[in-house]
Amino acid sequence: MESVDILITHAEELLTLKGPKKPRIRQQMKNLGIIKNGSIAIKNGIIVDVGKHLRYKTDIIIDASGKLVMPGFVDPHTHVVFAGSREFELNLKLAGVSYLEILRRGGGIFHTVNLTRKATSTQLLKESKKRLDTMLSYGTTCCEAKTGYGLDVQTEVKLLQVQKKLQETHPIDIISTFLGAHAVPSDKNSNEYVEIVINEMLPETKGLARFCDVFCEKGVFTIAQARKVLTAGKKHGLVPKIHADEIALTGGASLAAEIGAISADHLLCSSTAGLRAMAQQQVTGVLLPGTPFCLMMQRYAPARKMIDLGVPIAVATDLNPNCWTENMQFIIQLACLNMQMTPAEAITAATFNAACAIGMHNGVGSLEKGKQADVLLLDCPNHQFLPYHFGVNLVETVIKKGKVL
Repeated sequence: MESVDILITHAEELLTLKGPKKPRIRQQMKNLGIIKNGSIAIKNGIIVDVGKHLRYKTDIIIDASGKLVMPGFVDPHTHVVFAGSREFELNLKLAGVSYLEILRRGGGIFHTVNLTRKATSTQLLKESKKRLDTMLSYGTTCCEAKTGYGLDVQTEVKLLQVQKKLQETHPIDIISTFLGAHAVPSDKNSNEYVEIVINEMLPETKGLARFCDVFCEKGVFTIAQARKVLTAGKKHGLVPKIHADEIALTGGASLAAEIGAISADHLLCSSTAGLRAMAQQQVTGVLLPGTPFCLMMQRYAPARKMIDLGVPIAVATDLNPNCWTENMQFIIQLACLNMQMTPAEAITAATFNAACAIGMHNGVGSLEKGKQADVLLLDCPNHQFLPYHFGVNLVETVIKKGKVL
């Protein structure tokens, strides 16, 4: 009998997410590839078999009776590396001060930029590792990490280097995104700063980033400026992403389709035409329900409309000092309760489609033979229980690359 390192048996529900090798759309998002009384065999960090009643020799048998077994969560939009905090802004929000007004007063991103510029790499590593440890405890096994709290060449490079060090030392797989165009520094105008991003920052990203992002928003960067930055990023080998149509309709969704972005994120105010263009080009829409929740907005991204149009949907935490959550379980719950996604759709959005949004779906996001053994055991009798029981950590066991953590 063949031997393996770990054999997981008797899962009440085993969510394989087996299906098409590209982002799931429409009805595909409801197919979790469920195996009742399921088993997984793991060897050398890789899944070698998935099915029922598997028989292998092993020293480690995990009895998952009464448990939900599923892929590790993939968080495809975070700003995990930053210094300090902004809890003082809550009173401003409660008084009705808008996000853009807080930004105008020198708060928001600028407050974090000042602290992050002053922070040493060692300090940033320490603070970010703590956040990543929390993410892992809640079941995130792969994430994207953006820069953007430097807004000068030296600090943006420092953030990229910290992200690289975290990727090398932390169990979570970390995929790096350059977001130099996150805001316009107070001592520059937007056109001047775009030239700095293109001519001075982008050449420094070689070997340190996979994606280039831009905050295309009213009062920040225009469509023309975003196109210029993302086009320049492509020349440096960086795949485009875009913060699109979060606070106002700027045309970010349409630009994402035009420029070949892998994802467009936020999308609260996108036009039907823009969403249709995304669907046609299969640009993944990364929805961040934690952000309107923190901003006490009534408006959320129109997930149901997007699914109906055929836009592939992922969800993410948007972990940052304005929306500080490391918990993808909470994001799944918000997706169901505030965006009317079904539990199955939200789980697909937090695993396989999330992996597609950062180009990692060939290795993670589903439990299939030959894929990385990133596996969660949850104290849930079925997948519908995950968004139903909120406010607690339902993850009991995290297995990362075949190691029980």
